[in-house]
Amino acid sequence: MNSRFRLQLTTLLAAVLCMGYPAARSQVADKEQSLFDGQSLKGWKATSFGGEGRVYVEGGRLILEMGNNLTGITWDGGELPRMDYEISLEAMKVDGNDFFCGLTFPVADSSCSLIVGGWAGSVVGLSSLDGLDASENDTTRHMKFEQGRWYGIRVRISPKKIEAWIDNDKVVDADTAGRRVGIRPEMEPSEPLGIATWITTAALRKIEIRKQ
Repeated sequence: MNSRFRLQLTTLLAAVLCMGYPAARSQVADKEQSLFDGQSLKGWKATSFGGEGRVYVEGGRLILEMGNNLTGITWDGGELPRMDYEISLEAMKVDGNDFFCGLTFPVADSSCSLIVGGWAGSVVGLSSLDGLDASENDTTRHMKFEQGRWYGIRVRISPKKIEAWIDNDKVVDADTAGRRVGIRPEMEPSEPLGIATWITTAALRKIEIRKQ
């Protein structure tokens, strides 16, 4: 192979790779969507629970002030996946002694909530499975949560399973095949996607959703 032909071949390969690389990156980007811009409530609305605290953005954080009882946000930014996806965020308990993240998410034609720090501050679990809430079903777990610390929360929804992680700890691994998945009545204003607190002030950031 002469040097001129080798140079032409190298140039051609480089051009092909440059053409393909952005396309590959675009496909990855299409699967992931940020739901919080760090500056505004764009895509969200304050949830009308009745007795809710103030909701606002400050310093790149979305603040849910303590209400009586629930304070939250509900997605109002367009259609989102209902199956085969993950949703993640970081949440911090700022003040209060109950759940600082009640994440309600779509599951096919229903919804479910992951409760983090409920029932006086320690319960983690799904509400509801077969009509039983996070303190009563087989996903119930007790954890200690520190005030002023960020926790990474991630939920994966697939046809036969709901899984959840807090930081790197897998806290929920629920087989949902043949089970009734739902939410508690007071969380219905959070549907299809919402984040709420119970008599607790919380800060949120890095809210993202990705298709599996």
